[in-house]
Amino acid sequence: MTHDPLPPLRDVIARHGLRASKALGQNFILDLNLTRRIARAAAPFDECVVYEVGPGPGGLTRALLMEGATRLVAVERDSRTLPALEEIKAAWPNRLEVIADDAMALDEKALFAGRPVKIVSNLPYNVGTALFVRWMTADWQPWWQSLTLMFQREVAERIVAQPDSKTYGRLSVLSQWRADPRILFNVPASAFTPPPKVASAIIHVTPRAPRMEGIDPKSMERVTEAAFGQRRKMLRASLKTLTPKTEELLERAGITPTQRAETVDIVGFCKLALAWQAMNDKA
Repeated sequence: MTHDPLPPLRDVIARHGLRASKALGQNFILDLNLTRRIARAAAPFDECVVYEVGPGPGGLTRALLMEGATRLVAVERDSRTLPALEEIKAAWPNRLEVIADDAMALDEKALFAGRPVKIVSNLPYNVGTALFVRWMTADWQPWWQSLTLMFQREVAERIVAQPDSKTYGRLSVLSQWRADPRILFNVPASAFTPPPKVASAIIHVTPRAPRMEGIDPKSMERVTEAAFGQRRKMLRASLKTLTPKTEELLERAGITPTQRAETVDIVGFCKLALAWQAMNDKA
C-alpha cells in the first residue's frame, strides 16, 4: 500500500480535539508531501525497524508507512494523541507498534535487541537535543544505523558547524567525532501548526569509525562541556573545571593554552579527551 487510506490529518486533529502542547514541545506537520519527503530521505527501510519519537497525531508516521516501513515503533508520551495513532495502527495492520511512554526513560538498546534500526523523527523541541546527545554518545558501533531528524534550524547548524565559526560548539564535536551529519533541507515555520517562531531543518546522520580510538564517550562529553562552557575564555582558563593542571593537559594534547574552544578541530578534541583520560589514569 502506497496511498494513505485515512482522512486528512487536519480532519483527524479536529475530530479528536487536538492542539499542539507547548509544554511538550509539539508542532504538528499537516503537509503529507513534506512528511513523505522526510520519510524518503531516510529510506530504504528494507528489514530495518523504524523508530519514531513523538509522533503526535501521526503525520510523519503515516508517511513512513507509505514509504515502505514494514516495522515501525512509535513512542508517544501524550495520551491525547493515542486514539489517532490507534486509527493508523488499524489502517496498517501488523506494521505499527505504539508505545505510550517517555522516550527519555526507555532503554532503547534493550527494546530493539540487536535489530537494525533507523531513527526518523520530528523531535519534540523540549527533549530533542538531549535525545540526540544520548544517541551520539552510545556505544560504537551504535544500536542505530542512521538518524533522520528535524531540529530547529539553529540547532541543525550547530550540529554540522566547522571550527572557527560562531555555531561550532559541543554539539558539533559530539556529532562529528564518530559520525557524518549533514543538513538535507530546510522546513519553514509555516509548515507547522501552530507555526513556531523559528525555521527548522532536516538532518541526516550516519555513524562511522571514530577519528581516534580509545576515547570514553563520557570523557568527550566532559571535555567539550568544560571547553565550550566558557567559550570566550582561553582554554587554559575554561578547562579549570576539569583539572587545575590545564597547562599539562594542553601540552599533552599538543594544543596552545591561549587557544579558544571554537578554534580547536575535532581531532584536537579527541587528543584532549585522551590526554584527560591519561591524566586521570595516572592519578
